[in-house]
Amino acid sequence: MDENVMDKREYENISPSRKAYPWTCSSSKNSLESIISHDTIRDASQDEPVMQKQPWSKEEIEVALSNLPGGNIALSLIPTLHGNALQKVLEEFQPVTLNKNEHRKNNISLATSADEIEQETVLADENKAADMTPGQLLAEWPNTCLLIASWLGHEEIVRALLEKGVSVSTRDNDGRTPLHLAACTTSTKIVEELLKHNADPRQWDFEKKCTPLHCAAAAGCVATVKCLINAGANVHTRRSPLYYAVLNNAMDCLETLLQAGACPDNPQVYTKTPLHVAVTLGNVHCIKLLLDHGANVTIQMGTMKSTPLHLAAEKGNAESTKLLLDAGAKTETKNSNGQTAMHLATLAQSIETIKELIRFGAKVDEEDNEGHTPLHAAVPRKSSELIKILIQAGASVNKADKCGYTPLHIAALNERSHTVGMLLSKGGDVTARTKDGVTALSFIVHRTPKVLSQLETRLDQAVSLNDHELGDMDCKLRVDIRPLVPLNCCNETELMLCLVEVGQGHMLKHPLCQSFLHLKWKRIRKFFVLSLLFHLIFVAFFTGFVCATYVYEKADNRQLSRVLFWPVLIITCLSAIKEIFQITYGICYYIKRWENWLQLSVIVASIIILISPCSCPWQHDVAAVGILLAWIELMIVIGYFPMFGLYIQMFTHVFINFLKFLSAYFCLIIGFSLSFNVLHSNYDSFAGPLISLLKTVIMMSGELEFEDIFFDDKKRLEYPGTAHVMLLCFVILVTVILTNLMVGLAVSDIQELRKCAGLKRLVRHAEVIAHFENMLFSKLIDYTPACKIIQACRKNTRLLHSPQHCFLHIRPNDPREKRLPRELIQLLYRLASEKKMRRGIFRGNAPPPQSVATNDTRLRMYSNDSNQQQLDKLVAELKECSHDISIRLDSLTNKIENIAREQI
Repeated sequence: MDENVMDKREYENISPSRKAYPWTCSSSKNSLESIISHDTIRDASQDEPVMQKQPWSKEEIEVALSNLPGGNIALSLIPTLHGNALQKVLEEFQPVTLNKNEHRKNNISLATSADEIEQETVLADENKAADMTPGQLLAEWPNTCLLIASWLGHEEIVRALLEKGVSVSTRDNDGRTPLHLAACTTSTKIVEELLKHNADPRQWDFEKKCTPLHCAAAAGCVATVKCLINAGANVHTRRSPLYYAVLNNAMDCLETLLQAGACPDNPQVYTKTPLHVAVTLGNVHCIKLLLDHGANVTIQMGTMKSTPLHLAAEKGNAESTKLLLDAGAKTETKNSNGQTAMHLATLAQSIETIKELIRFGAKVDEEDNEGHTPLHAAVPRKSSELIKILIQAGASVNKADKCGYTPLHIAALNERSHTVGMLLSKGGDVTARTKDGVTALSFIVHRTPKVLSQLETRLDQAVSLNDHELGDMDCKLRVDIRPLVPLNCCNETELMLCLVEVGQGHMLKHPLCQSFLHLKWKRIRKFFVLSLLFHLIFVAFFTGFVCATYVYEKADNRQLSRVLFWPVLIITCLSAIKEIFQITYGICYYIKRWENWLQLSVIVASIIILISPCSCPWQHDVAAVGILLAWIELMIVIGYFPMFGLYIQMFTHVFINFLKFLSAYFCLIIGFSLSFNVLHSNYDSFAGPLISLLKTVIMMSGELEFEDIFFDDKKRLEYPGTAHVMLLCFVILVTVILTNLMVGLAVSDIQELRKCAGLKRLVRHAEVIAHFENMLFSKLIDYTPACKIIQACRKNTRLLHSPQHCFLHIRPNDPREKRLPRELIQLLYRLASEKKMRRGIFRGNAPPPQSVATNDTRLRMYSNDSNQQQLDKLVAELKECSHDISIRLDSLTNKIENIAREQI
């Protein structure tokens, strides 16, 4: 995957992962991996885990019982008492007197349970109990035996202990009473026996965790639950027994509690209700029962503020979702992250749940706290059906989050080529930019480059041909320019600019792109003509002022200088205002363009020479530089026009290369200039190092002045031998080799530039138009006094200002057709005809090779001498392709027939 990784500089500001989504806004160099998410992402909607199904585990209770005095012996002995052995023990227990000090020892043990004294006391009790008979054990430790008998379900022992007067309110070290333990083991008879002896059904354990009713509900014993309720157990406790009934799916217990008046909701705010538990576990029957008894479906739980509908959507339980929606659950309610049930259902990839939510009117474009929509959460997944459902329900494919990421950005970052193609087919905007300025097209190029072919296909499909023959006057080309214009974007050339930015400028050679640029230029060229007139006027006045002030310094020219002063000052101020506006609009873009620095230099030079003209000698230097820069600027403005742009670009390209070459060989030139300065110091041309360097550079052009140096009668040559050798070396190394090398390379570059001249011209053309549109649609202009004029100009520059202007119908045979050049019309027709031919081949109606030859004459109707050679080459290629296709079709047909014979 290394070849698809983007340039590190392009990803410097991509944000790291945050919360439940793989994209955020913060800048970080190491954030690329955190943006890409191939795994299922779930939202932590629950602040606390679902409680365990039983209040206490079996091991927990037995450990607590074993820590009681005589607990280990009682736990091992009581389970063995059955039948005759049990009757013998009970008979032995009848006359025995109970130990009245057990309760005191127990309390001491409870108070000092962590001390060594308690450990020693328990050890002594165990040693003592080991030497006792079962009857003596019951008499010595009646409280312990009552708890353990209640836990083990020994009704006879419990009854015997109670008849002896053992307290029913005795507790273990955690505060559990015999009624707690009997309810946990569904020993209904023991519960009834304990209640007869005035056991308190409302008693809590030490941690205020459970009452016996909680234990019975957790055990799922409806008989025990009814018995406790009849005895006065409180069904309206802080932690309702309904929780445990729901956790164990004990429908009978749940119904009994509800009929007894148990509230299905909690009075506290943001606490978990039984309905939350039922939805989390997916207990549909429990949900129905709770809803039938009036459970509130809008209560939010915990710090996440999740409603039951949030939990059902997160679990992807469509049936639970339907029940809650039928009961009045609100689809627009958001949790603390701003997520609706639709967000969570999308994260869970539950299509059925999403359908239920949509059926009940859920909004598919709701945003969470980060601006993410459900479609943002869907695109990293592999489920294309999920994305289709959201889009069909009205989800916007171009809605950006707070960081500027659209679903197209996310799909491309996660390398979901199929998803990217689907979003593009639904109108995905590849020009959409994040807050860091990265376009979706940039992500597509580096992450899903295969999708680029779909972009080209969309451009091809935008050009179609009707069924008329080419020679027919009714033949029409239908050109749809909508694929080139981003939705809801003021700059209609934004796509062209993005293609150039990501290195896909070659797509501008597509006939549709060329036609669009041509039509666009026709819309805005009047503004460039005005700009050209403005610069012409400025250069004319500026040149006249400089000549009148600094060249012809006569008295009669001073009056002309004063007349020209004000026009130059006014135009300079207007130019300065324009440059300030460009800097305000985008200083980064302004700094990157060297043309802006040229314009700024002209303004500065103009201001300097307008301040007290001729008052300082150095103003002549500024005037000389300023007038040169002004004319160079005019050359750049002329280069904005398509017919001249190529030549200006060739000039700048060669100039930059010349500076590179000169920098590489500058050491050689300096060496010769210093040597000439030493050998010919008595000559004025080599009197100093700087003048010698200038003279040496001039000598590169061939101006050697051999006679003036070596045969001057007035000045004698001081070092004849060395001077001759040095000049010969200069001629060979610099004048012959270096100069010709630089010229040769420059000419070679020009030839290479001419080969790609069409593409370079289109790229420059698109950049100029895009820059102009960005300036025209700037929000800064909206605050200017001439707002109505600006609005009219904006409307006049747009091609798609109404739906009726989306298509262009061209008649190739109509001589009055002037909207596009003839060359472009030919390219469009070739594209449409090739597409039509491919469609015919796909349907099995491939034309024979000779049919291509018959079209030769039709194609020649639109050829001229300049492109006749290219057209002949195209016809030859069409013939060859048609022949190859026919051969391959025959081969495939033979293979199919052979396979059919083998099966027979």
